[in-house]
Amino acid sequence: MKLAQEIILAPVITEESMMGTADKKYTFKVAKDATKVDIAKAVETLFGVKVEKVNTVVTQGKLKRMGKYEGRTSTVKKAYVVLKKDSKAIEFFENMA
Repeated sequence: MKLAQEIILAPVITEESMMGTADKKYTFKVAKDATKVDIAKAVETLFGVKVEKVNTVVTQGKLKRMGKYEGRTSTVKKAYVVLKKDSKAIEFFENMA
């Protein structure tokens, strides 16, 4: 089993994701082989909150060109985590707003 730090790689800080923090919806980059259950347990242990549901999406890397050479950027898996209503907010995101 992986550690929580190996499952949750980084928070996603965008304008759209920061609007969701008011409704206790947070976005994270996660390991590609992590399941929804693993992600929920990792968020609960790292931040001390209660998770209601987790949605995941895998975004394919964009096609990039450099002259005649083509390549793709990295594929990323993101997790959208919704906390329970009685749960406290994640302090890391509260300081960003």
